[in-house]
Parts: sequence; structure tokens; C-alpha cells
Amino acid sequence: MVYFIGAGPGDVDLITVKGRKILSETDVVIYAGSLVAKEHLDFCKEGVIAHNSASMTLEQVIEVMKEEVGKGKTVVRLHTGDPSMYGAIKEQMDELDKLNIEYKVVPGVSSCFAAAAAINKEFTLPDVTQTLILTRVEGRTPVPERESLEKLASIGASMAIFLSISMIDKVVEKLRRGYGKNVPIAVVERATWEDERVIIGTLDDIAEKVKEANITKCAQILVGDFISSDYSKSLLYDKSFTHMYREAEK
Repeated sequence: MVYFIGAGPGDVDLITVKGRKILSETDVVIYAGSLVAKEHLDFCKEGVIAHNSASMTLEQVIEVMKEEVGKGKTVVRLHTGDPSMYGAIKEQMDELDKLNIEYKVVPGVSSCFAAAAAINKEFTLPDVTQTLILTRVEGRTPVPERESLEKLASIGASMAIFLSISMIDKVVEKLRRGYGKNVPIAVVERATWEDERVIIGTLDDIAEKVKEANITKCAQILVGDFISSDYSKSLLYDKSFTHMYREAEK
């Protein structure tokens, strides 16, 4: 069996209980060493075989899985955040299907949610937005034209932009065209790590602030009025609102 496990955004305690239990019992770990804290290996059993995938190709990763599962071993593929977001797990699962190797995915905490926690904000606020868009700008990996940042920004929803901090000028330019107004932005570098940094700004000044701080990678860009705006309170806890668990006060 192969387990794809989300290790969370950085802090080793933000892996799920289920993820850590499987990790502690596995025989082999293939971990994304450039992004996943090596301290996760401290929770593995003695004699575990660990591979840092930072220098491995897809073919090499699959070969390790094939060889070790063939020996009756359990393999954990440890990804940063949640593996379903920019985790490149689909191509791995497709290869395992060809080899008839069974696998399961254990979700994790995405860096976008860790970034929202770092600034103590809620993505979805009544009368502000009820939609969160997770996206990126095009780099070496292209983005479909229908998903261009300016088109997504025109919706006015909250946004969490991955893998784009090195192109902050491009991000700001596209957001400005899309939102059609100045909006608040938060940049969270290495959310939940000990060296986490947070920068708050707007379209007018965030690029300069990011450059001054020399933030070039491992950062989430959060954009939208949810960061700073008036909003309505939720009806869920409103005393005048009836639902299946509570009658409204008369």
C-alpha cells in the first residue's frame, strides 16, 4: 500500500492525527524535502527508509514505490500542505494504477488556510463574499486563458494565490485590472514555520513591501475585502433566526 499524506503547511504538529499514525507505522517514506519539515521523520519507527524526493524524478519515485511495495512494505509519500493542491499526485496515482498498486490519500492543512490563520481572518464573510478562489499566475506551468488572474479577480471573491510571489509585479498588475479598485493584500511567508513573516498592504504598495522584505518564495498571497471591510453577522447564531437545532427568540 502507498499512502499520499498531506504534511500540512510547516509546523509538524499540523499534520492530521491519522497522517501521523500512518507515518509512525510505515516502512518507507518519500518526502518532499525542499518543502516538508524533516522533523516529521522523528515520528517514524526505527529503521524506516527515507528518500528525499527533491532530487528525484517521477520515474525514480515510482520505482521506489514499486520495489518496496513488491517486498510487502508500506510506503508513505509525504507532501506539503494538502496533496490535492499543486501536489502533482495525479501523475503518481496514474502510474500506480498501471502497476496495480493500491493507494490512499490522507488530506492535510493547506498553506492557504494556514495563511488566513496567521492574519486572523475569515475568507467568507456575509455581504462581502461567499467564495474563495485558489489559483496561481502562469509561470513555467501555463494557466488556461479562461482562468487568467484578471478574469478571476473580476468576480470580487476572496483569493489565495499560490506559487506566484516571485512574480509579484505581474500579480499586482493583473489584480488591478481585475478588481478595478484598490484592495487589501496579505503576503504570508512560510506560514506556521518558526520564521513566518506577514506583510499587509494594498495593490498600491504590496509589491514594494515584498521586495524590501526580500520575499521570493514559499509565500501565500491573500487578496480581497475580507482582509479589511465591514460585514454582516452570520444568521447561524442570530437570536432571531430559527434552524433545526434552535428556535428563534420571541
